[in-house]
Amino acid sequence: MDRPNDCAPVATGGKTLTRDEAVAFLTARVSPIDGTETLALESALGRVLAEPVMSTIDVPGWDNSAMDGYAVRHADLAAHDGRLPVAQRIPAGAVGEPLAPGTAARIFTGAPVPEGADTVVVQEVCEASDGQVRIPLDVKAGANVRRAGEDIRAGAEVIAAGTRLTPAHLGLAASVGVAQLVVRRRLRVAMLSSGDELVLPGQPLGPGQIYNSNRFMLMGLLQTWGCEVVDLGIVADDLESTVAAMARGAREADLIIAGGGVSVGEEDHIKPAVERLGRLELHQVKIRPGKPLAFGEVQGTPLLGCPGNPVSLFVTAVLFARPLIRRMQGVAGEPDARPLQVRAGFDWPRPDKRLEFQRARLERGADGELEAVVYPSRSSAVLSSVAWADGLVQLQPGRVVERGDPVEFLPFSDLLH
Repeated sequence: MDRPNDCAPVATGGKTLTRDEAVAFLTARVSPIDGTETLALESALGRVLAEPVMSTIDVPGWDNSAMDGYAVRHADLAAHDGRLPVAQRIPAGAVGEPLAPGTAARIFTGAPVPEGADTVVVQEVCEASDGQVRIPLDVKAGANVRRAGEDIRAGAEVIAAGTRLTPAHLGLAASVGVAQLVVRRRLRVAMLSSGDELVLPGQPLGPGQIYNSNRFMLMGLLQTWGCEVVDLGIVADDLESTVAAMARGAREADLIIAGGGVSVGEEDHIKPAVERLGRLELHQVKIRPGKPLAFGEVQGTPLLGCPGNPVSLFVTAVLFARPLIRRMQGVAGEPDARPLQVRAGFDWPRPDKRLEFQRARLERGADGELEAVVYPSRSSAVLSSVAWADGLVQLQPGRVVERGDPVEFLPFSDLLH
C-alpha cells in the first residue's frame, strides 16, 4: 500500500485530473527553451535538432550496383544466348567506361553502373571462364540497380527540426555530407530533495535516517533524458532553507523538480516557499502510485513537485516530468509512450478506482509466448521493484484481470528516452 502522505488529498482547490488531463495541463504551461549551439556530428547524439537537415545531393548520387555480379544490357542476353565477353572490371570507388554493346562488366556492390548498362546479374547465378560469362536468360530487366536519388533527392528535408538525434540520424546526416548540426542547448533542470532524515551514501546513518536514493534516481532520469542537472542538494526541513534553494534553482535552471515535501504537512515547506517566490497549483491525479502533483513557478521558472516515495517519484517522473521536459526541449511529436498489448501472467482480483501502473517485466510463459509478470508488492516504498522491472503494466480503473487476459505494457525502453 502507498504511504498516507503519498495519497493524502491535497485540499488546495486543485481539481482531480486524469493522466491525460495532467499531461495536457503541464505541457500547455511551458514552451521550448531558447538557445542553440552548433555541434559536430560525433557530439550531437541525443540532442534535439533545432534546424532541419536539408540534402544538397541525390543519394545515391548515381546508378550503382546493389550486388556483386555483372552489369549488362538486358537486350544483349537474348541476342547472344546469354554468353558475353567480360570487357571491364569496376570495383567500388571506380568509374567504368561506357559498356560496349554485346559485352558485360564485372561489377561490385556500390560501384557506378556503366553508361549503357541497365541490369546487374548476381554472380551466384553466372558462370565465368576464359574471359566470358554465361548468364541465365530469365534475368529480370533492371534487376539489382539502385537508381540515382532513389533514397534521397537533392533539396529534400531529411531530418525534421525537433528530432531527438539517434545514431541512425547521425548516419543519415553524414550520408548527405552534413558535418555539423544546429541543436537546442541542453535543458537545465534543478532538482532538490527535502528532508532532515536524508543522508548521502557513504555517510553513517543516524537514528531515523535513510539514504537519499531519490537523488540518484531522479538525476539518472534527467541525464537519460538529455538534461543538464543543477543539483540543489538535500534541503533542510525549514522554510528559509527551502526558499533559498528555490531561489537558486530559479536563477540557474529552466525547470525545478522537487522530490517530496509537496503536501501540506507541518514539515512540507515546498508549498509556502514557492508561494513566497511565485505561485503553486496542487492537484490530485487519478493514478496509483503517485497521486499528488504540484506545478507552479518560482520567479518565472516552472516547478514540478513529485511525491517523495521512491516508486511514486519514479512513476510520476516518467509519466509527467518526461512529457514536460520533452516539451521544453522542443522535441516534436507525441510525447506519450505507446503501450504494447501483451498477455497477463498474473491475476488482479482487487483493482483500484484509479488508473494503476504496476511494476512488471516480460517473461516467457510455458508455451513460449511473452507475458507480463507484476512485482508481488504494490508498495510505493519498494524501490527494488523498479530495478527488477523492465516496464509498467497499465491497469484501467476497476478492471479485474485474470491470467491470460490482454493487458497494456509500457516498456522502460520507451519511457527512458
